[in-house]
Amino acid sequence: MLLPQHKVPLERRRIGTAGGSTLSRAAEAATNAAEKFLSGRGNSFSAILEEAGVTTPLKELVVLVFSACMAMFAIGLVTGQLLLGILMALITPVLARLALSVMAGRRRAKFESQLDETLQMLAGSLRAGYSLPQALATIGQEGSAPTSLELARVTNEVRVGRSMQDALNDVVDRMRNEDFFWVTQAIGINREVGGNLADVLDGVSKTIRQRAEIRGQVKSLAADGQLSAIILMALPFAVAGFLFIASPSYISLLFTDPLGWAALAAGAVMMSVGGIWLYKIINLKF
Repeated sequence: MLLPQHKVPLERRRIGTAGGSTLSRAAEAATNAAEKFLSGRGNSFSAILEEAGVTTPLKELVVLVFSACMAMFAIGLVTGQLLLGILMALITPVLARLALSVMAGRRRAKFESQLDETLQMLAGSLRAGYSLPQALATIGQEGSAPTSLELARVTNEVRVGRSMQDALNDVVDRMRNEDFFWVTQAIGINREVGGNLADVLDGVSKTIRQRAEIRGQVKSLAADGQLSAIILMALPFAVAGFLFIASPSYISLLFTDPLGWAALAAGAVMMSVGGIWLYKIINLKF
């Protein structure tokens, strides 16, 4: 007895072929368009993604942000708040950029907190007989992220022929860490004049621990002022958002009346001055 055969079409079995769904083809076309637009002008954006530790390709991230902007605009149209939709669509890329900055800041802070342990592991590996490239490769395999990822990248770049000092300097640029800058300088000087690098790293590690203690005390003293600054800067935007939802006709005068435009300009200037003033107060130098 012959049984009926239910064969699945080839285009349904293979993902990503030309016979895919309309949605997948549209997404691929949008991604390709973003790639063409970013070609030659996306180096700075790629650097931002590297600093934030984002592995999503830049072209796909641009498509996602653009889609979010369109979604915010569509929400404004559906709810009958055209100005709010335009405002949300314009704010979405800014929020995405701020999110990347926050992620990069957290990654740098984590790198800074791991630096003392990293130097101790590096000095221990050197005393155990490892060479400097081998010690860096060991930390890249056994350390914690993001330090392990950065040192693994240094190891890979050295293996393909790049100078170790240049690779370490790139880590300094991405992490923007002054302590690691002095570590790279100590490594560079030691490679030129020789000496016991393990003892040098121990001395640098001790200095970093002392600086970290002072930095922690300063942050604890400035925490109250930082929270107050955040609340003061966010309060006008929170009130404006509430009024956009609760009474659109009331706040729309700011955008339709010349006096409203003048009030917005004056408010932006005063908020900018106040933000700079608050930043100078809470950003303590030591």
